[in-house]
Amino acid sequence: MMERPFDILLVEDNAADIGLTDEALREASTPYTLHVARDGEDALAFLRRQGTHAGQPRPDLILLDLNMPRKGGREVLAEIKEDSDLRRIPVVVLTTSSDLDDIRAAYNLHANCYLVKPVDLSQFFNAIAALKGFWLSVVTLPSE
Repeated sequence: MMERPFDILLVEDNAADIGLTDEALREASTPYTLHVARDGEDALAFLRRQGTHAGQPRPDLILLDLNMPRKGGREVLAEIKEDSDLRRIPVVVLTTSSDLDDIRAAYNLHANCYLVKPVDLSQFFNAIAALKGFWLSVVTLPSE
C-alpha cells in the first residue's frame, strides 16, 4: 500500500469531462492528486518531464481519452507503451467511443483497460469509483 497520494494523469481536452472525472474521483476515499493534460503533446511532455513539466511526479495511473487535439490517444498510447521508462504505467482508455475498431486498436497498443464513458451521470460516477477502487486499492502497481 502506498503511503503517499496516488498521482493520476488525466489526458482529456473537454473541461466538463475533466470536472466530472475529478468530482467522481473525490467520491472515493483513496487519496490522489489529479494532473491534467489537455492534449496528447502535453501528456507526453508531462510523462517525460519536459519543459514546464520538469519536476512533475511520475503518474501511478493514466486515464486517456482517444479523441484529442494535436496528438490523438492512439498515438499517445503507442508512444507510452514503446517507451521503456513509461510502459509499466497502467493506461486506462476512458473515452466516449464504443467503436469495436477503437477497442481493438487500444488493446493492440497494450492499453490496460478500456472504459466507455457512461452518458448517465450516476453510471459515470459508479464507473469511476470502480476504476479507482480496482487500480488504486486492489492491484499492486509498479513503483518508479
